Formats: sequence, C-alpha cells, structure tokens
Amino acid sequence: MQPAHVPKESLTLTQHAMRSGADWLSCKPKSEQEAFLNSLSDGALMALPYLFEFWALPHQLPPDGDWRTWVIMGGRGAGKTRAGSEWVRAEVEGGSPLAAGRAQRMALVGETFDQVRDVMIFGDSGILACSPPDRRPVWEASKRRLVWPNGATAQAFSAHEPEALRGPQFDAAWVDELAKWKKAEETWDMLQFGLRLGRHPRQVVTTTPRNVAVLKQILKTPSTVTTHAATEANRAWLAESFLEEVRARYAGTRLGRQELDGVLLEDAEGALWTLSGLEATRTDDLPEGMRVVVAVDPPVTGHAGSDECGIVVAGAVTDGDPKDWNAVIMEDASVSASSPTQWARAALDAAARHGADRVVAEVNQGGDLVETVLRQIDPLVSFRAVRATKGKSARAEPVAALYEQGRVQHARAFDVLEDQMCRMTLRGYEGKGSPDRVDALVWALTELMIDPAAHWRRPRMRTLG
Repeated sequence: MQPAHVPKESLTLTQHAMRSGADWLSCKPKSEQEAFLNSLSDGALMALPYLFEFWALPHQLPPDGDWRTWVIMGGRGAGKTRAGSEWVRAEVEGGSPLAAGRAQRMALVGETFDQVRDVMIFGDSGILACSPPDRRPVWEASKRRLVWPNGATAQAFSAHEPEALRGPQFDAAWVDELAKWKKAEETWDMLQFGLRLGRHPRQVVTTTPRNVAVLKQILKTPSTVTTHAATEANRAWLAESFLEEVRARYAGTRLGRQELDGVLLEDAEGALWTLSGLEATRTDDLPEGMRVVVAVDPPVTGHAGSDECGIVVAGAVTDGDPKDWNAVIMEDASVSASSPTQWARAALDAAARHGADRVVAEVNQGGDLVETVLRQIDPLVSFRAVRATKGKSARAEPVAALYEQGRVQHARAFDVLEDQMCRMTLRGYEGKGSPDRVDALVWALTELMIDPAAHWRRPRMRTLG
C-alpha cells in the first residue's frame, strides 16, 4: 500500500527505511540519522510518522500466512491498541485516499460502547490518532460508526449486547480485551457468523491474557496466529516511574506474569479458586438490606517492611434459610502500612464508606493491641476479635465452597486479591509472603455466612417445666 503524501519517486528509499526499521535508525550516529532524514523528499518526510511498519515492534506486525484470526497478547502498555488501530488502517486504506482497501465493512467490538469510542477510536493510540489527515475517517456518533474517505465503514459494538451482532455482516473485525468480557463466548460466536464478506475475512484480537475458555479455544483453532510481548517491550513509550512501581509491586507474582508479561496462566493444581471461576462472579448489582462487615488481617509488625494489611469489605443478605444466603465482596481496601495507626484508619475509613455494621480482625499476633488501636481512632466502633485455630487452607475451604455454590459475587475485578486466591491450594499458599487479602476475605465471609449458618442450624436445648 502506498502511504499518503509519498510520491512514487520516494517509495524506494521509504521502503528501505521500513525494512530496516526505527531500531536501525536509532542505532546510527546522529550525523547518519540526519543524513537519512535529509535524503527524504518533503512528501516522504511528512508521511514517515504514519508509516507504521517503520516504527512498529515485531509483535505489532501481522504474521505472514493464510490466517483468519490474529491474537495479539501482551502486558499492560505493550502497544496492543496501537497494533489494532494500525491493522484496521492497513485493511481499510487503499493506495490513495479514495482508493478501496482490502476491507470495506469492519466491526469494532469492545467490552462497552464507551470503551470502543474512548480507546479504540478516540484514544491516544486509537484509529483517529493513527490516521493521516487525508485518510482520517469521520465519526458518526448517531450511527456509532466510522466512515473513511474511500467509503469504508467500521461499526462499533458492545460485548454486553451480543445479539446486536446478529444480522450485520463484515469482511474484517477488531476485537479488544476479549478476555475480560462478561459475555465473551456469546459475543464471539455472533461475530463469527457475521464475518462472511469478501474473499478472505479476517479479524485481530488485542487482549491481556486471562484464563478464560473462549480465549483458550481461539488459540487452539488451526487458523489462529499469535504474537506476544511483555510490557517491557514498549518501555520507550512508558513512564519510567510506572515501570519501577509495577516491577516493585508485581514482579514474580502470578498477577505480574499475566498483566505485565502477558502470559496466559493455567490454574494451579489443587487451587481452591480458579481465574475462570472468579470471572463468573462479577456483578454490577448490590442487593438491598445487606449486613456489611470490614475484615482485617493485621501485619505481624508495623514498619515499612511489614506484610500488607488485608482489609476486605463484604456484605450479605441473610434472610431465611442459610442455603439461600448470598454475599458480595464490595471492596479490597488492603494497604501497605508502616504503623498500626495507618492500617486501623484505612479499615475504619472503609467501614465509613460502606456503612459497615462491624469490624472483624484477627488477633492471633496483635492480641488486645488490635482493638486498642482501632478504638483510639473510633471508641464506638463495633468490633469483634477472631482467632485462628486452624491452618489457612482449612479456614478457606468452607469459603471456597460458597463460591462453588454460586453464593458469592465480586462487585468488580480485584486483581491482587484474586491473584492470591488462585494461589491458595489444598496444600497451602503457593505465593510469596502471606496471603493477607485472602485471610481478610475468609474472615469476612466467615463472619457473614459460615458462623451464623452454624448457629442457625445448631439444635436448641429443650427445657423441662
């Protein structure tokens, strides 16, 4: 495809630059860089920012071959969105602004309409930002579509409404963050039925990997090709402070391997929770009339090197028979605290935010100090001390059973908490450090569901009179 603004006489030099790439140019002395740029015509120089093949990282360029689906898996900030936008350009644009490209009817599918518009279309790496002025499409908000100067269109779809894909037909599609869609399988299936125009319809999937069935099935399909990159691959375009922070916090963790390294993780053997199981717990609705508690698993010590303080807010509706009770994890408010006062204040702030009825805290390590610290801040706090008499896995098993029964939901994705949950196995915790967040979750659901149910079922003593 001849890029916009590039005269024919400039193509030979420009194509040489594209084959060599920006890495080749960046390694040259400044004098050679200037000589190369000065050798370009005005048209070629103006077009250079829009020649993605010149700037792209290897994982951002489509593989050769007769594939139907290209899956780009990568860590956060690895350049997946830019790769998707540029692939759309390559499919839709022709040799001149008004010439037809390979694709004329494109589907853009994201988790929500807002994410399609704000990330895939108008985002910093979205389609509009990547397009040269004479080939830039127009966004028709009322029709939720892009229209290019050559007549090609791209229709926006939300994965929350898979039935909207029943009927339309396309010759290409860009699917973003498939692995976190709530209705991923239904939406993907509807898209496949509509991807039926042209000689060889294709689609690109840009996603951070998660252990979900639909993604694993796509990867196993013979017509699928993949490219992969970690966050670090795109470090030249990322803030160094961001990289330092996420390395320090998540390096070596399961969540870090998924979100930074872009690795598709399978479930640990004997895990009490699985990623796919937790994905199924997402809810947008908080029931009325819940009893809410804040559970705290305080660190053993109180200094900068201490373990985190697990703080989890949960609510439950406990009317009627215990088998009908249901709970929602409302917030993971865990903190890294250098003093007991800091974690105590964080716990009480969480209680205030959610109108909690009680604060529950494990006192195996801190004893009476835990309650004392909390009451120094709020003397009237409703507090209950709990003491662990069994191992972590034994305490967690009854709570994991509630999840298996579909009786616990998560108000949103709690990445670090859920990472710890998936490392809790029948043999114990297989992660680094202590599973403070899981411990807090277990105490919260024990307070709301396990202990009250046991008391409810306990036979009452008959009295003689």
